[in-house]
Amino acid sequence: MKSIDESIQYSLLSRHALVGGATQGIGRACAHAFANAGASVTVVGRNADGLKKVLAELSSPCGSSQTHRMLLVDYADWRAVGVAVDAHIAAHGAVHIVLHNTGGPAPGPAIDAKPEDFSRAFEQHVLTGQAIVQACAPGMRDAKYGRIINITSTSVLTPIRGLGVSNTIRASVANWARSLAGELAPLGITVNTILPGFTKTARLDAIFKGRASRSGSSIEEIERGAIATIPMGRLGEAQEIAAVALFLASPAASYLTGVNLPVDGGRTAMQS
Repeated sequence: MKSIDESIQYSLLSRHALVGGATQGIGRACAHAFANAGASVTVVGRNADGLKKVLAELSSPCGSSQTHRMLLVDYADWRAVGVAVDAHIAAHGAVHIVLHNTGGPAPGPAIDAKPEDFSRAFEQHVLTGQAIVQACAPGMRDAKYGRIINITSTSVLTPIRGLGVSNTIRASVANWARSLAGELAPLGITVNTILPGFTKTARLDAIFKGRASRSGSSIEEIERGAIATIPMGRLGEAQEIAAVALFLASPAASYLTGVNLPVDGGRTAMQS
């Protein structure tokens, strides 16, 4: 059986990673993790100042073999994203790792959402993902190395109360990803989805604030209630999600594809 050299199994040297939602939270943590592992990282988002800040922070432990860049584009416009990624690849070479990550839909019950709320979310999450993958897959195929990693939510497994549109769209992303996994596996391209649980991000802060406002409770009470559902007894850190993304992006995960992986402190494991 062919062995994997332990010194290189987690290295991303000579790989080019495209990281969505990179200005904050999980996306930012993943950009740092990939750069620290030797990848050239292109940070993607719609906030130019935020992208410049993250770009300046990224390390280059492998020196001149790493070049970090930014791509300013709004995932709400999937057509523009496809054009921008195509142009970026033409200018800077193949993308080997895609972290598909973007902001979640507005909270609220599904019954109160307008049809166009679902349509906009579908375009931002599924159609934009499709445009990115179609742009990047040929280069992955030629390199015989590709990693597509989606960041969604544990709502893929169990819907979260008060996140009707998000629950629907996150499940769509997960099944789109599993379909791709079977299609792209023969090309050496893996497709996996990380399902973060309650993780310390601006998104979670906004959800907790919304719940507190609707229920008349304090934010601290809402947070304590959430933590009570987590066997590990704490919220997750963005860096913990990034560590899992780094594994999925690495050569060590070469035989893992089509997985929806909860990273949630055991919360979904304990739900009936």
